[in-house]
Amino acid sequence: MINGSCCCGAVTFRLLSKPTMMGTCHCSRCRKAGASTIVFVKRQDLEWLSGREHVQTYHPQPPFKYGRCFCGTCGTSLGEILSPDDSFPIAANALDGDLGLTNQFHEFVSDKPTWYEICDDAPQSMGHPA
Repeated sequence: MINGSCCCGAVTFRLLSKPTMMGTCHCSRCRKAGASTIVFVKRQDLEWLSGREHVQTYHPQPPFKYGRCFCGTCGTSLGEILSPDDSFPIAANALDGDLGLTNQFHEFVSDKPTWYEICDDAPQSMGHPA
């Protein structure tokens, strides 16, 4: 099991299985939301321990469609942790301890700021990976 939490501890959860994938998105929206590196989890593997009621969601204007979740108390980015989908991304920064994964892709590298250097050999794509 992998535990997860926000910075203030109001939101706690655990994953019953290792995430299926880890990747980094370099688009400005993910960077600003503080969720550039994400892991994909299965709905049945997410177990809420406390604080689900503290999770807030930012709903973007079209054409964007993905809501961004965060702790309403401290602002920690939680990715799409309230997604109704069977599999969804959550922010890797919200997970505690070793995940047993390495970065598997970089997407939207055309949006990457010049001050950030990609330092791994994971495949890179200009948009979503094919």
